[in-house]
Parts: sequence; structure tokens; C-alpha cells
Amino acid sequence: MTTYLLAGGGTAGHVNPLLAVADGLRERDGSAEVLVLGTAEGLEARLVPERGYELLIVDKVPFPRRPNRQALAFPGRFRRAIAQVRAHIRDHGVDVVVGFGGYASAPAYVAARREGIPFVVHEANAKPGLANVLGARGAAATGVAFDGTPLRGGEVVGMPLRREVIALDRAARRDEAAEYFGLDAGRPVLLVFGGSLGAQRLNEALAGSWADVLAAGWQLLHVTGERSDLADPEVPGYALRRYVDRMDLAFALADLIVSRSGAATVSEISALGIPALYVPYSVGNGEQRLNAASAVAAGAAELLDDATFDGDAVRRIVIPLLADPARIARMAAAAEKVGTRSGTENVIALVDRALVDSGSR
Repeated sequence: MTTYLLAGGGTAGHVNPLLAVADGLRERDGSAEVLVLGTAEGLEARLVPERGYELLIVDKVPFPRRPNRQALAFPGRFRRAIAQVRAHIRDHGVDVVVGFGGYASAPAYVAARREGIPFVVHEANAKPGLANVLGARGAAATGVAFDGTPLRGGEVVGMPLRREVIALDRAARRDEAAEYFGLDAGRPVLLVFGGSLGAQRLNEALAGSWADVLAAGWQLLHVTGERSDLADPEVPGYALRRYVDRMDLAFALADLIVSRSGAATVSEISALGIPALYVPYSVGNGEQRLNAASAVAAGAAELLDDATFDGDAVRRIVIPLLADPARIARMAAAAEKVGTRSGTENVIALVDRALVDSGSR
């Protein structure tokens, strides 16, 4: 029996691919022991037990960004975190560690090396986090979701995705999806969303241009986010939702998407072969623009500037695209080539290879 320790968490961007790989390992071999390493504060503290996996806790030790009291305490706190992980590895007879970034991954990589077991790194973003940059230097294998990600030894494996996305037959589910959202399956649909919390910039732009979308002969499925107070005009052809727990049906209905470009969002849209206009979130370290780069280079998507995305931009850029079905078809064809639904299997193959190379199998 092989015992796997999957390390990561903090945000959905780390937890979701981790859980996809955990599910893949468990489905392949019911006798395998799949454990998850995370912090008590991250999203994993709720999601991992809900999915039926044991969560092993490690202290949250952020890398210091400036010289201060926290920086002085960091070496001792990081050593304690490494010791915690080493104890977990010994207590559970862990054979291999798989890290997905976040606070739990850095001590896991060091602990695995000191315990003499292989570890594998997966990076979801085109601009890697510090934990994975450091981990990749000694990893048995490193997988990245996007081509061009600057990690040592990085191999493009794609993103481990939710099962409902991997298994989605968009054409077969279109009628069901149209009924679910109260739209017409026979007319094209523009899907606009900004993540679970929404995107104010996108909401404001569509608030001033939804009528233009409908006038172009398209329908609009607009997911505003739970915190949005955007008024619903309640007109035929415009389905406004605060939150959608069936994004698979939203994707089944979408002929074109306008969205942010988080790593999971880009990976899911590309895997499903849907053309997109990405409006990268301008706050942060610029990873959203980089996440979309490969899709844009392939002709599957286009980038729009967050600072200038408003109702006029929709009328000037989006509406002409809606009137050009041949261009949309070319983007869709390109999207089918740039995405992959086999990210989970590809990461598991890296793990298998690491185990074989280490002599653990």
C-alpha cells in the first residue's frame, strides 16, 4: 500500500487541484492511503474533511517580506513546522509528498528531503509562488499548468480539474442547462462571471450594456457574485444570478465567456473549448494576465484591460465579436487545442514516476 501526503491550501486555487488529485488517487487504488497536510486557518480546514480525507495540521508560517519582529522569529517557527511534518511522515509511513503551493508546502518539501522520500511539485499559476520556486529546486518532478511557467524542471501537465468539468458533454447538456437558467437553448449565450465573490468592474460594465448584448441577438447569463447588489432588470434573455452552484451547466450553455483569468478559470474554460475574453484582475503580482497568455497566444482568447473595461468597452469590443460567428468559431477551435482535461492523470503520472525513480515501487 502506498501512502501519499498532499500538501497545500489557504485558497481555493491550491485546495481544488489538491482534492482533484486526491480523488484520482483514491479512485485508482482504494487501498492507497491519501492524507492531506494543511493549516488550521486555511480553506482546507473545512473542505478536506468534508471530502472525506484526514487533514494533518502544520503551523502557518508566512515567509517574511521585510525585516521586522516576525522575520526574526521566522527561522525558529519554520524549523518547528518542518519538525511537525517530519513527525507526520514517520507516524503515517508516508511514501511520497505532493505539494500544490501555499503555507503547508514549503515545510513539507524540506521535511520530505530530510526524511529521504521523494516529493513532487504542482504549480497552478503562470507566475509561481515562493514555496514552489524553492521546492522545485529539489523536487523529483515538477508539473505546471501553463506553458512558460518559470520553474526549474517544469513539465506542462495542465490543471487537475473538478470531475463535473472533466466529464461535461456541453452539447448533450445544453437543453438541460437552458431550462435550468430559464434561457433559450437555440440562441447564443454570453456568460459573464468574476468568481464566487464576483467582480465589480465586470458587473458595472454589464449594468450599462446588457441591453446592447440582447439587441445583438444574444442572451446573457450574468453571475454577479454573492455580495453584489446589482439590480436584476428581469427581462427575457437576461439571467442574472448572485451565485451558481452548477457552473458545469453554465459552461454547457456558454458560447462566449467574459471573465477574470484566475488559473482554475482559464484551465476550465480552455479544457471545455470555450472562447473567452479575459479581464485580468489588476491587483496582485500580475499572474492573472500571465495565466491567460497561452490561450491568447493560441487564438482561443483575447485580453481586455481592467482599467478601461466599462459599458462603452462592451459596445466597442464585445458587441462586434458577438456579430462575427466565424471569428468565434475560430476561437473555439483554438480553445479545444490549448486546453486539457487530463491534468489529474498527468500529475499522478509524475508521482508514479517519482516513486519508481526513488525505488519506492
